[in-house]
Amino acid sequence: MQLEVFNIAGEKTGRTVELPDQIFQAKPHQHVLYLAVKQYLAAQRQGTHKTKTRNEVKGSTRKLHRQKGTGGSRKGSIRNPLFRGGGTVFGPQPRDYSIKLNKKEKDLARVSALSVKASEQAIRIVEDFSIQPPKTKQFVSVLKALGIDPEWKKVLFVTPEYQESIFLSFRNVPTVNGLAFKDLNAYDILNANYLVFTEQAARLFQEAAEPVPAQ
Repeated sequence: MQLEVFNIAGEKTGRTVELPDQIFQAKPHQHVLYLAVKQYLAAQRQGTHKTKTRNEVKGSTRKLHRQKGTGGSRKGSIRNPLFRGGGTVFGPQPRDYSIKLNKKEKDLARVSALSVKASEQAIRIVEDFSIQPPKTKQFVSVLKALGIDPEWKKVLFVTPEYQESIFLSFRNVPTVNGLAFKDLNAYDILNANYLVFTEQAARLFQEAAEPVPAQ
């Protein structure tokens, strides 16, 4: 799969990048995608929710009235969950929501997500550039030159490694997210309408797809 490389003015540079078919034209595995997204969202939960049970709320433990002979129901103390201010029955308690996913499953989910975006023709490659000093307006103009309006479309911008000037430039744009190549994950890929790779980042896929020589 070959894609054109554009400059920051949105013009073709005449260069192309060969994206490996085993990554960008693989058959998406829907269930693994579901698991990867579920794991990502679960990891965002703090799990610090807490309600007090009847032994944690304040209040007297005195029995409200005698057990029998009143015509009313039995009442142990004012902390009873049936009373206002009493403890909560089976309320939420602190817990860890994290889900384990094998490395091969994560890799398969990432490949599946990339192939989905490739089938939607939602991948753009721009030549390597820098913005000094960081300017949000200049970064947005680059996206618009590529035919992407960040006011209406969510964008995932991928660089080979963390580049402070570029990441600071889109920090104030709520629809733009940026990742270094090594941090690519299925959720962020699927959550974006468009993927924009710098030329150097796109070429890293060729190295990732090369088989490891036998020892």
